[in-house]
Amino acid sequence: MARPRYRTALSLLAVLLTLSAAAPLRTPEPPPRTVSAWLPYWAQEAAYQEALTHAAQLRTVSPFWYETKSATLVDGHPGAGDRRVIDGLRAKDIQVVPTVMEQLKPGALAAVLTSPDQRAAHVKALLAVVRSRAYDGIDLDYESIAPTPEDQYPAVRDGYVALVSDLCAQLHAEHKQCFVTLTPKTRTTGRVWDYRKLGTVADRVRVMAYNLHHAEGAPGPLTTPAWYDEILAQATAEVPRDKLEMGLPAYGWDWAAGSKARARHVTSKEADALRRKVEAPYTLDPDSRTPHFEYQDGQTRRTVWYQDARGTAAHLPVLRKYGVAHTVLWALGFAQPDLWDTLAAG
Repeated sequence: MARPRYRTALSLLAVLLTLSAAAPLRTPEPPPRTVSAWLPYWAQEAAYQEALTHAAQLRTVSPFWYETKSATLVDGHPGAGDRRVIDGLRAKDIQVVPTVMEQLKPGALAAVLTSPDQRAAHVKALLAVVRSRAYDGIDLDYESIAPTPEDQYPAVRDGYVALVSDLCAQLHAEHKQCFVTLTPKTRTTGRVWDYRKLGTVADRVRVMAYNLHHAEGAPGPLTTPAWYDEILAQATAEVPRDKLEMGLPAYGWDWAAGSKARARHVTSKEADALRRKVEAPYTLDPDSRTPHFEYQDGQTRRTVWYQDARGTAAHLPVLRKYGVAHTVLWALGFAQPDLWDTLAAG
């Protein structure tokens, strides 16, 4: 026979089991969605003010402030390191993680990545940037390694992993964040970046999920839900979901029909203002779920594709499908105000 204290425990357990059986099953709450954003230096004040306005939604702001010129030189764009911006963002509990980009000549970055001495010198230069201000870390957006010749690809790929690994280790020792920004990896693109290894060492892996159709190519949508599905199937197989940030566009391209000239860049605000000016109807493409329109500019017929809040709302279910809760917006100051409501709704 059970002793009294055991009978009491068993009775309590029976009550709990009864209540549990009677209670309706609850669907687990989705993970909290976070928004980060890049801050363009060429429209810094407007972007900064928008960040302050939506500070409650923002986790991280990455001012697009620095450019790598060589292994030892990381130069600042106009306005780089503006303490008023840094202090203002941090006062709102927003992380400030500046982005370092590069536009080196073919082979120059590969030479840095494949040399242990140059890699070490470059890590030192990047750490100097982080230490120069009250930054919370750094974000690397290195893209010129993409066209590396096939025979050099493995060494360059591994060299970039080694660079990021060394940088992240030293940043973590100083309690700083280490981000990498990458182009989408699908069955046919993104071969240079080793998502799996970078996802192991970096705190955030940002995927630039836009420019499916780009300025030098034929007109078309910047993104599609089907493309997002392909991107996220690959990314979530190699990178922990809580480290992924899906890049969302708040801009578009304006192409001239029959021309090989680079398309004009338009922010989402500019695109919709232009649409209203030329009195084009609002049309959401049924396949890409992005807005587009055409108009006449003198003798030239032009086509505009861009992304807005309605289009973004149609793409976010793909993120939910893969359990990806974090987004990063390109860029502050580009979007119409209703996009923030869409992002808040998740």
